[in-house]
Amino acid sequence: MTTVLTIDLGTGGPKVAFVNTEGVVLWWEHTPIATTLGEGGLATQDAGHWWEVIRAGISRGLRVVPAADVRAVAVTGQWASTVPVDAQGRPTGPCVMWLDERGGPFTRKAIGGPLMGYHPGRLATWVRRTGAIPTTTGADPVGHMLLLENDPPPATRWYLEPVDYLAMCFTRVPAATHASMTAAWLTDNRDLSAMAYDDDLVAHTGINPERLPPLVPIGSVIGPVHPEVATELGLRPDTVVITGLPDLHAATVGSGGVGLGEGHASIGTTGWVSAPVKEKKTDLLHQMATVPGLDNNTYLIGNNQESAGRALGWFRDAVAPDVSFEDLLDEAGGAPVGAEGVVFTPWIAGERSPVENKVARGGFHNLSAETTRAHLTRAVIEGVAFNTRWLLTPTEKFVGHQMEPLRLVGGGARSDLWCQVMADVTGRTVVSSRNPLLAGVSGMALMAGIALGELAMGEVRDLVSTPRRFEPRAAASERYSEIYAEFPKLFAMQKGFFARMNR
Repeated sequence: MTTVLTIDLGTGGPKVAFVNTEGVVLWWEHTPIATTLGEGGLATQDAGHWWEVIRAGISRGLRVVPAADVRAVAVTGQWASTVPVDAQGRPTGPCVMWLDERGGPFTRKAIGGPLMGYHPGRLATWVRRTGAIPTTTGADPVGHMLLLENDPPPATRWYLEPVDYLAMCFTRVPAATHASMTAAWLTDNRDLSAMAYDDDLVAHTGINPERLPPLVPIGSVIGPVHPEVATELGLRPDTVVITGLPDLHAATVGSGGVGLGEGHASIGTTGWVSAPVKEKKTDLLHQMATVPGLDNNTYLIGNNQESAGRALGWFRDAVAPDVSFEDLLDEAGGAPVGAEGVVFTPWIAGERSPVENKVARGGFHNLSAETTRAHLTRAVIEGVAFNTRWLLTPTEKFVGHQMEPLRLVGGGARSDLWCQVMADVTGRTVVSSRNPLLAGVSGMALMAGIALGELAMGEVRDLVSTPRRFEPRAAASERYSEIYAEFPKLFAMQKGFFARMNR
């Protein structure tokens, strides 16, 4: 069984893991990384520090896993961030994170206008060709690249997504795919076999096309680890690197839901509901579109909720920093279904899908003098589940059928309580693996197996074991449906308040 060195670069820091091509995790660790926040919407991380941390993790892992067994490297992680690098792949400046909005004025100048904030002709062109359009807030690769173009760091040769930057750290070869460049919306996604950026879209933005990395097929081998890097890391000289994928794609494979229309939901830092689909499609009303998928012939549903597991992390840090997540969830399990009517809205960082509102904020509703910490914790996990149901409804309409079972991935899915709440709130059978936190690294190892010819995509479903199964309970589902009926109304009633308070 081939062993794959896999890396999952989340916003909170990288996981380094060694996983075999049946998706079995042999060793892993996570190292936290800080984000620098500042005025004007600044949000950056030190990409050079990522590589230092990852090299140290590889060294520790190879004390446990034989280097001779490692035949491939595969990277997943955050997307819609931008790393400027020189010709050798060394960062020329910090990574401009997906949160960074400093490029907004440049994006609005390039494609802004009166129709939902966009130039009408350019909006139509972008949606027709890509399925979506760069955001006018600047919080995506087009905004980042325009920001960098305004004052390019010296010696900058390429603008790379994080997964493509790490692949270049291993290979010294610049490469990207339709999947890794999804959030730039600079490729004509009607034809995923065309390995080229769309000249018109690039011209509309004003980005220098010479700084866009060459495109290669999704799930292909970029090349071997560079000899100097292999020697430094202690890897075999014939170890190959496959194309990086966004966390959405890796989680899809790691969930086992790789067949058309097979749905999964994530309770990671952020959340989403997705499934593979055959055709390109867009739902502008609910901020949902297909993106290039697991191969060069299919697509994935792309949508995002800004806070999922992040909401519980915020609550723990603010209210009970000395209490473990496990103890908090145990307390929440003792509170009744519906948390005695306490409702938490998890929009602590705004919201994107199914309704985009950057100034929305979270809150507890219907507190009483009898409300306890257990009620509040339960309300947080129920609120995330209500938010998932809010997104699940238009997603299932987008797919054209009910997605059941619903596969859960992400750190929140480790909790049996949270999984059961998700089943009760959505009314769907929920299934999950024993360690859904590692769905990304497992998924990338399986993708490596496919790239190396050891597996077929159709075999993945049977390889991903989902022994944890949660059925919706009638009484709980009925109570949650009563509360959920109020949930979208809370958003609608507070829109004006959010706008006035968070200008």
